[in-house]
Amino acid sequence: MLQKKTKLLIVLAVLSIAIFSFGFFPEAVETYYSKQFYPVISIIQRGVSSFLPFAIGDFLYLILILLVIKSIVSFSSKQRKVKADYANFALKSVNFLLLIYISFKLLWGLNYSRPRINEQLQISNEPYQKEQLINLSSLFIKKLSALNKSIDTSQFEYDPEELASIATDTYNQLAELQPFFTYKYPAVKPVNNSWLTSKMGIEGYYNPLSGEANINQRLPVFVLPFVTCHEIAHQLGVAKEDEANLVGYIVASNTDNAEFKFSAYYNMLRYVLVEIRLKYPEDYNNIITKIPAPLMDKFKAEREFWAKYNGAMSVYMSKTFDQILKLNNQQKGIKSYQDIVLWLVNYHKKDL
Repeated sequence: MLQKKTKLLIVLAVLSIAIFSFGFFPEAVETYYSKQFYPVISIIQRGVSSFLPFAIGDFLYLILILLVIKSIVSFSSKQRKVKADYANFALKSVNFLLLIYISFKLLWGLNYSRPRINEQLQISNEPYQKEQLINLSSLFIKKLSALNKSIDTSQFEYDPEELASIATDTYNQLAELQPFFTYKYPAVKPVNNSWLTSKMGIEGYYNPLSGEANINQRLPVFVLPFVTCHEIAHQLGVAKEDEANLVGYIVASNTDNAEFKFSAYYNMLRYVLVEIRLKYPEDYNNIITKIPAPLMDKFKAEREFWAKYNGAMSVYMSKTFDQILKLNNQQKGIKSYQDIVLWLVNYHKKDL
């Protein structure tokens, strides 16, 4: 038994090292994994998961957790343990972890190593000037004010199917200009437990086991359209959070749907205001006094939402997520979400 597990360990270790090393070659990852292997895997996953109305990925996670618990309980309950028992359990545990690592990387995780998406979308990394950042905030506020007059955001009502339909149509419209946006076999579903997801401070997440984009339907309705477009970006192999924000914004802001546009500008204005507050606090204090009351009401509603649900658990979840990002080539961790501001300035440079 030990001999078989040892041989398996060697095989899994070699595969893990090979996959890890492959990640140091972004162009190869893009050519052979992100554009050839991953699209096939993701379409199969979404094709299967789309047949069921609920998020099956969560149940797959649950099965894995139960298997781990069962293994630990079985080992702990054994009365007399010899050295071979400990060695067997250790090998079994290491093999399990290596198998999880290999599965994650092959099913989706290698996308973390692909070249930056902004390069593919021809959006510059040129540093911005303070005036451009301030003007960008004014641009978003102006767009939001205009949209707010034409729509009643308090009446937003979206189910996952409608969110997925509008987002899918826009992705495929953009695909006519840039094949990168091609999105087939949608699999956008509400999370199975929106209360727990809200308590953990999560708006949505991509499940690499099932290929599903899971949306927290308990969120304020004016946030949901952008979150949907963001999570679909993950399904297309955009792994890094700042890049998924960029793709999600481009899609949501290019729909013919005013509510989607509002959600896109609103979510991006949040990032821009945070950036201004961090770098230019005096300008920030001046800007927020000029934000129209209806828009400030949206910020207040979202803040009250998170104050209601987001307890101490979210602090631990943020730290955990921060480490996960750092382990996957995002050295800034959760701060990488702010990188979107640089691209937004360059994307709207001619408007500024």
